[in-house]
Amino acid sequence: MTPFLSIVLALSCGFGFHAEAAQSPAPTAREQAVAIERVEFPAVESAGLERIADGLRWPWSLAFTPDGDILITEKYAGVRVMRAGKLRADVLPGGPPNVFAKADSGLLDIALDPGFSQNRLVYIAFAEGDENANRTAVWRARYDGQGLTDGRVIFRVRPDKAAPGHPGGRILFLPDETFLLTVGDGFTEKAAAQDLGSHLGKILRLTRQGSVPPDNPFVGRDGALPEIWSYGHRNPQGLTRDRVTGDVWEHEHGPRGGDEINLLRAGANYGWPLVTHGIDYDGTVITERAFGPGFERSAFFWAPSIAPSGLAVYRGDAFPDWQGMLLAGGLVSRSIVRLRRGKETGLFVEEERMFGAMKKRIRDIRVGPDGRIYVLTDEENGVLLRLTPKAPPS
Repeated sequence: MTPFLSIVLALSCGFGFHAEAAQSPAPTAREQAVAIERVEFPAVESAGLERIADGLRWPWSLAFTPDGDILITEKYAGVRVMRAGKLRADVLPGGPPNVFAKADSGLLDIALDPGFSQNRLVYIAFAEGDENANRTAVWRARYDGQGLTDGRVIFRVRPDKAAPGHPGGRILFLPDETFLLTVGDGFTEKAAAQDLGSHLGKILRLTRQGSVPPDNPFVGRDGALPEIWSYGHRNPQGLTRDRVTGDVWEHEHGPRGGDEINLLRAGANYGWPLVTHGIDYDGTVITERAFGPGFERSAFFWAPSIAPSGLAVYRGDAFPDWQGMLLAGGLVSRSIVRLRRGKETGLFVEEERMFGAMKKRIRDIRVGPDGRIYVLTDEENGVLLRLTPKAPPS
């Protein structure tokens, strides 16, 4: 049966509701205003798929070294290395201590220093602490090919939170060699996303040493933490930069519905929890507002949710028709989503949801040095996959 996919255009009103809401005998005015346009897509996938490695234990992220290694974080275990096409069995020694490894929390993103070819430095975002007091932190260490050495924590989010929910944990280096770090709202601390005295629900900008860049937007503002770059976020798990346009894109988990893609701007407020396209998990309305003055509008949102994780802008030669498209993983949709931005409107539309028949939760997506697309599945026996161009029909 040909699948139906939901296309949600940004800047439209409201959100889509789940199947159980649609069965309500008396839909509310809010529910009646949020119809999702359904478009039929061909069942034939537009790319091939190769299995590169398996046996990964809840993998979360990956990074490519200039000498051909692939470094992969396993959420509850450590960092694994794939070298010359073979996945090494053991985790690298020298990873961060005091990792809070439970549910959403554990080892998260991994990124290479801009000067990696000379200094061999890597950065790992992780959840540090325990059930009662934990925080997202950044560990910096030197990768010598056999292990991680000289490691130390260069930054800790504050304040501490309880429980493992919504750590965020994506890292993105910018051309000026500062980096962005996504921090979730802690799930139970959603009001903190609007509090400039808290790092929760924010995207932070840091130097390579973990200090504050002097041109951050809230430096010198009373009551504001100077590391904050943008705020009003829920649980950002996708972060990427288009090297052609310079645009920085982020996506984040909404509540029940309302997963967002945002074009990031320094100092901007993205609204959570004062505006949202979603409702709470029990069906109650969090806020009646999807937009409002002073809040950045999302560039795209999904409702029902796909639970996005991993985000990349495609720029490469392997898929010439995909130039500038966004690729997002779906944990709940169990698919790879390809999105195109309209040239005139600036709005995104879904082009395709790929490989849903695998029924695999997709955790991360990266464009490799070879222009191919690499994908990690979120499971106890996770796999590393590679998308390849399909041969033209003969």
